[in-house]
Amino acid sequence: MTFLDFHHHHSGSISGIYNLSFDEEIPSTLFSAGIHPSETAGNLEEKFQWFKEVSKNANCVAIGECGLDGMIKLDPQIQEDAFVKQIEWANEMKKPMIIHCVKMFPDLIRLRKKSKVPMIVHGFNKRKTIGLELLKNDFFLSFGKSALYNVNLQDFLSEVPTEKIFLETDSADFDLKELYEVTARLKNISPEDLDKKIKENLEFLKISI
Repeated sequence: MTFLDFHHHHSGSISGIYNLSFDEEIPSTLFSAGIHPSETAGNLEEKFQWFKEVSKNANCVAIGECGLDGMIKLDPQIQEDAFVKQIEWANEMKKPMIIHCVKMFPDLIRLRKKSKVPMIVHGFNKRKTIGLELLKNDFFLSFGKSALYNVNLQDFLSEVPTEKIFLETDSADFDLKELYEVTARLKNISPEDLDKKIKENLEFLKISI
């Protein structure tokens, strides 16, 4: 069976949601489009024009990845302004948001109040306390390769409500089936049932596959 890959950068894959890069050709498969925090410096107006246009495509099912990154040497205020504009556009388009966040979770939670659409923090691999705070503020969490070997993350993943979970490869090269098997074991269900539940989560986001 084909397991849902919630967020990935593999252009040849037909499973899940492909992350479209700036000026990249629109694929025939499902994709997301957004302006990554690292792309908020330079040509921002041109990037927003591109982003708004491609996000109207029927195959564009989510806005992102976008968000905030405290590890890059770009003005946090510029990052925030670009993020807020994308939140407003996502509200208008009524499409969920795939969020990139590094070391700026309090700011992300503060800005959550501006959003009228679901937000999914992709590649979550942080402390349990951060994860619980995100869940309390109605975020979904998407887990990637780190969940295969990070015992603390697995401990937290075992407690996360299944209706708040997605699984992804992001840009890593590994067998997604293995991640489904590990997560299913933590949840005491079969990988097939887990995939079914995750696809139901996708339906909640109003994304049809």
